[in-house]
Amino acid sequence: MPETRVEPQLAEASLSGEAAIRDRAVERSLRAARAKAVSRNERYIQTAIAILAETGDTDFTLHELAERSGTSLRTFYQHFSSKDELFLALLEEVMEQAVAQWRKKAGELEPLAALRLVVDKVHGRSLNADYKGINGALSSFNIHLAEARPADYGQVLLPLYDLLLDIVTRCIDAKVIRADIEPRELSSVLTQTLVGASQLNALVPGRPAPSPDVFWKLLLSGVGGTAAALRDGSGLEDHRD
Repeated sequence: MPETRVEPQLAEASLSGEAAIRDRAVERSLRAARAKAVSRNERYIQTAIAILAETGDTDFTLHELAERSGTSLRTFYQHFSSKDELFLALLEEVMEQAVAQWRKKAGELEPLAALRLVVDKVHGRSLNADYKGINGALSSFNIHLAEARPADYGQVLLPLYDLLLDIVTRCIDAKVIRADIEPRELSSVLTQTLVGASQLNALVPGRPAPSPDVFWKLLLSGVGGTAAALRDGSGLEDHRD
């Protein structure tokens, strides 16, 4: 019986096709695994937020978290190595979602109004009684993370810094704030001022705190707002939550 001869090109095409099918199957499997992991991560984050809102305290156990999430402690450790890792993920998600909303709104405003928007959102939220419990808990943990994991905590604040840098650059180009300080340095100062003030408001809720209008006027003076901006700054739209 004559031997069947397969052309090299056909054999290579067949092997290539089989490899492509395997690759697609593997990719589908990886997508499903990633989606499941993201879903689990989100479940832990949302459960942690719920506990913080209820208790205003970060001193819950991982066993309690896993139990309320409907999973096991072993499953938790497949996603996060510690409570610090969980809170970093939580803070990253909260910051990224908030900044995405502010950036969209800021893009519709004049430069100085956009800066007021961000100032009001960060400062105003820290004064909002509806967020009292979760603000205090997260502010306390923020300080812990800043001490224990400064590089990671810096990454959490990066979206806010980037947004402020974009707005500060717009303000300088529009000649409504000072141009004698490099935009990155000015944005860094603003980020530290906003975060520091909001944490103090959250951690010491009974202390006298500047109103959003006063806080804005002080910041505007610090960034060298034009005479017209300083005169009319308090008349800009209030963007508090």
